[in-house]
Amino acid sequence: MTAALPDPLLALRGVTLDYATPERIVRATHRISFDVHRGERLVLLGASGCGKSSLLKAVAGFVPPREGEIVLDGQPVRGPGPDRYVVFQEFDQLPPWKTVRQNVAFPLAVQARGRRLDAATRAARVEHALQQVGLTDFGDAHPHTLSGGMKQRVALARALAMEPKILLMDEPFAALDALTRRRMQEELLGLWDRLRFTLLFVTHSIDEALMVGTRIVVLSPHPGRVRAEIDAQDFGLHSGGQAAFQAAVDRIHRLLFEPLQAVGGTPTPSAAPRREAVQ
Repeated sequence: MTAALPDPLLALRGVTLDYATPERIVRATHRISFDVHRGERLVLLGASGCGKSSLLKAVAGFVPPREGEIVLDGQPVRGPGPDRYVVFQEFDQLPPWKTVRQNVAFPLAVQARGRRLDAATRAARVEHALQQVGLTDFGDAHPHTLSGGMKQRVALARALAMEPKILLMDEPFAALDALTRRRMQEELLGLWDRLRFTLLFVTHSIDEALMVGTRIVVLSPHPGRVRAEIDAQDFGLHSGGQAAFQAAVDRIHRLLFEPLQAVGGTPTPSAAPRREAVQ
């Protein structure tokens, strides 16, 4: 008898997202469903217009679904909360007048207004988070003195200090140069090895999806639909030169562009998502 799978930490069930423009209602996603389990690194991958960032914002509680539901740890998501934390790609997410230490402490101070979190606990969390991302010696620096990669490490430290149930990252390394991006990917996976947090990560890079994710949800655009789910547990940061990795890249590339090629450039309705293990 097969053992039952544990309940997912995060579940999206038939989530449709709409946006209103002055001219019309735009459908960003159509009946999206997927699960994220505790300790998993799930990546949403797709081209522009597939709704991947919209889905992340919906999970964060910033955008209510038009239909469907989002459930976190057994409770429906009705709005933002400290059990989720978002790291965006923009470098200006850090208030420039605050030091690194103050930036990391700020969300904790806001959180403390609604629950018992004393100053000593907040300070300990801040110092531990700075140590985890290698910024202990930069606690008194201001954001304008930091490189782009260091700013993203501060943003990541803020997230770690909050100890959310799930970390949400919206193309966090997209604005970095290639070398810094690789270093940040290494640091993120190193943190995950130590802390085993749950991660929902958005990217448009096939290589990054395979390196960062243990599982990938491939989305097709206009509106976003689940095209396939890919098991990527066998890949990592050092898989890039392997034949199996390149085969996986090629397979995902075909998944992303098959709907366009099938009818000469016009998207076709998505079939039931394929679940594949890339070898």
